Amino acid sequence: MAWMSWTLPTALFFIGIGVILVGMTAWQIASPCVERRGFLPLDTTRGDRLFIGLLSSAFIHLVFVALTDANLAVATVLCAIWMIILMRWG
Repeated sequence: MAWMSWTLPTALFFIGIGVILVGMTAWQIASPCVERRGFLPLDTTRGDRLFIGLLSSAFIHLVFVALTDANLAVATVLCAIWMIILMRWG
């Protein structure tokens, strides 16, 4: 793994994604989900909402970095709130 410069934030990010995927897999095995419609204009499963949330969180971070000089932790908190809203009511 010497080809990539692993920093602590990078490692924590990928560990976090791995933990989320393992948790979602265990949740799906324990309680299979059905498609439902929330405020998103399409029927989604938990996995769909997770994917949409992760993708939109990446764009939120990119816009935040491009348009502000504020600490990136602010964008991370906003994304966490967005993910909670999306997973619950999306």
